[in-house]
Amino acid sequence: KVMLTMESRIHGDMYVRFGGRLVETYHRKVEKRCWPSLLKELADICGIKKKLTYHVARHSFAVTVCLENGIPIETLSKVLGHTSLRVTQAYAKITYKKIMNDMGILKDRLEY
Repeated sequence: KVMLTMESRIHGDMYVRFGGRLVETYHRKVEKRCWPSLLKELADICGIKKKLTYHVARHSFAVTVCLENGIPIETLSKVLGHTSLRVTQAYAKITYKKIMNDMGILKDRLEY
């Protein structure tokens, strides 16, 4: 919902800076100085009271959006612009949801 809200609000090319690299995501470059207002808008849309920072958003994207949804850590490492997989592993907290999902996959495989 949030991404669709942002997509409908932002027209043209949008770029996001990850690890010093510019990654094209939509249609225009988002200047670093614009991130605080964009994150505040996202927090308001989602009803989040805590102040969101670029680092919190990046970390949440890595763990909650990517890793918990099965994106391989090697892929995430490239998306984040990390030069080493070890750097990405700092983001890779194993969450309860991920453990339960992985064990469910193992259970399904062992039943056949």
